[in-house]
Amino acid sequence: MSSLLRLATAGSVDDGKSTLVGRLLYDTKSVLADQLDAVTRASVDRGLSTPDLSLLVDGLRSEREQGITIDVAYRYFATPKRSFVLADTPGHVQYTRNTVTGASTAQLAVLLVDARKGVIEQTRRHAAVLALLGVPRLVLAVNKIDLVDYDEETFRVIAKEFTDHATSLGYADGSVLSIPVSALVGDNVVERSAHTPWYSGPTLLEHLETVPVAPDPHDAPFRFPVQYVIRPRTPEYPDYRGYAGQVAAGTVRPGDEVVVLPAGLRTKVERIDTPDGELAEAAAGRSVTLVLADDLDIARGDVIAAAATAPVPTDELDATLAWLSEKPLRPGARVLVKHGARTVQAFVDELVSRFDEQKLSTVDYPETLQLNEIGRAKVRVAEPLPVDEYEVSRRTGAFLVIDPADGTTLAAGMVGAPLPVLRSDRDVVSPGP
Repeated sequence: MSSLLRLATAGSVDDGKSTLVGRLLYDTKSVLADQLDAVTRASVDRGLSTPDLSLLVDGLRSEREQGITIDVAYRYFATPKRSFVLADTPGHVQYTRNTVTGASTAQLAVLLVDARKGVIEQTRRHAAVLALLGVPRLVLAVNKIDLVDYDEETFRVIAKEFTDHATSLGYADGSVLSIPVSALVGDNVVERSAHTPWYSGPTLLEHLETVPVAPDPHDAPFRFPVQYVIRPRTPEYPDYRGYAGQVAAGTVRPGDEVVVLPAGLRTKVERIDTPDGELAEAAAGRSVTLVLADDLDIARGDVIAAAATAPVPTDELDATLAWLSEKPLRPGARVLVKHGARTVQAFVDELVSRFDEQKLSTVDYPETLQLNEIGRAKVRVAEPLPVDEYEVSRRTGAFLVIDPADGTTLAAGMVGAPLPVLRSDRDVVSPGP
């Protein structure tokens, strides 16, 4: 079992995500005394008799004043069994782009619904985004169960509807768990609730502590985007040339044969340097400096890959886009594509399809992609990029689409990433009279 779990929260506005995260932090004693004092004072100022635990997460002043989450708030906490990196993401439709950000590296997502409302449009949208991003496990937290008098039937109906939807999106049996909770009073968050004797599953924390989550695949093909070329040119290191970055996938060892992309230059890894000395190997997630056997022309943005499994650089991307801008995307748009540390000019040749996450269907060749819509597109880039399929490597199979006019992010892109669809709209037969 991995000792670190990266998780994200998602759900519609006012479903209680920040309160749930605050409850987790509070009940696991992961809150400093001065933080709790500040939250208590802020709660008193708002006329509350008990601390508003959502304020432990909603750190921006505008968030506190509005009572909503806007930004992605990262929190780090630990129990004796596991450490956690948690991204609390917004629930508003216009901030779905931040949900994409928070969930992009998650191994598990906690999706909240209000027990009084059940599965709604935003719930289905977030589930589709999580499936597209490849988040392998979901927890449906049916929150505010106390406001429906801890009714078992209400919980069962919501859990079945969501599980059926998640299954249609490609989630396998056993990868989705539903838990009845009340973040406000703490039912089934950390402590088991006496109000739900009909529920025999784990509490939320018990599940987070014990769920088997595969670590980053160290046996995946080695990929290393170069972030910086180190050339000290000092009397002590007159000829040193190292390539700094983070291992995006796989594992590298001295003596490994590698290829530098997109140029295709072959060499071997001479050694792996860190501030603490040399390493015998470096796996995914480790930041290191590689020293190569040959003096090659390598620059920021190049990718060092295992020679035997190196991707073929391409100037045509068949990709899935999660559109994050209020400015719609149309075929023919000129954009920038940022892949790793390299940014190149690009042209959107064609919109192939748009995914309807509510109907689980596709619309072929749409005229536009609008804010929060997901679609398939063909993108032509000015310089060949060494990309992987997203399903093979999340890091090197992902890219950003950027507005060349002002530098804002327009979309999160995934190479390949087939959409989880049941049918095409043109396959739907209208009922007869």
